[in-house]
Amino acid sequence: MLKNAHWKGMAERFRAHLLMERSHSPHTVNAYLSDLDKLVSYLEQRGEVGRVQDLDQKLLGGFLQWLCDLGLGQSSQSRILSGIRTFFKFLLVEQIVESDPTELLDGPKLNRKIPEVLTVGEVQRILDGMDLSHPQGHRNRAMLEMLYACGLRVSELTGLRISHLYFEHGYIRVIGKNDKERLIPVGDSAIRAVRTYIDGVRCHEPVVRGEEDIVFLNRRGRRLTRVMVYHVVKASVHTAGISKTVSPHTFRHSFATHLVEGGADLKAVQDMLGHESITTTEIYTHLNMEYLRDTLMQYHPRNKA
Repeated sequence: MLKNAHWKGMAERFRAHLLMERSHSPHTVNAYLSDLDKLVSYLEQRGEVGRVQDLDQKLLGGFLQWLCDLGLGQSSQSRILSGIRTFFKFLLVEQIVESDPTELLDGPKLNRKIPEVLTVGEVQRILDGMDLSHPQGHRNRAMLEMLYACGLRVSELTGLRISHLYFEHGYIRVIGKNDKERLIPVGDSAIRAVRTYIDGVRCHEPVVRGEEDIVFLNRRGRRLTRVMVYHVVKASVHTAGISKTVSPHTFRHSFATHLVEGGADLKAVQDMLGHESITTTEIYTHLNMEYLRDTLMQYHPRNKA
């Protein structure tokens, strides 16, 4: 808890900015303020609390080293640094400081884990193996079609609204992280699956008040939980005889990987996924090294006979 009056005042202004200007959730706001609290704790230990205007690159570099010495992992260090950078962006907007000392600050080098992906054939096996003899089968097929066709997060799938389906134009509207909206193109296969579910199954089932606009519902007329979607994916993958560790997010990874492999523009993939930074999207350029090698061998002039 901040005790210094100067820093306490800065924290309160930062909180108001995050809530009102950035529309962040209380949980996210508390995470940012926790990052700021750690910075002030470091300054107090050094006896250099001072004012926010006194912070420079050297002090902040020492703060990062202090985090490392505490035993925090690289991902935790990187997240805290991101919070401090957001704080300085706020200070610049409010003209409290004239420059941002975090701009030239090097964060920890993260070892990115390459996510598991499905092949195009494996996705098809999963979809073809789904049991459509019961109503939930059509719902489940439509859900997986949408996960793969649009690269949706699970929360985006469970919160998808009928009023946000613009199938006549080939788009859907999605509410992503921090309530940010984006339009995503959707293909004919997914459109057919969702229409079959809505027109042939959902219209005959009960709907709880307040859930009338939600696309995917359980048997009791409520929106599906993340856990339920996870179980549907697990069961479908098992039926298809695929031994990979697959979750709903695997379909999102597969969506992005197959687009990049097919030559899609990375910025377009970033927009469809809803990534704030293209650095996050760039991981999909490293997923299939064999594909890149085949491309090199086929097209590089020195490799041609």
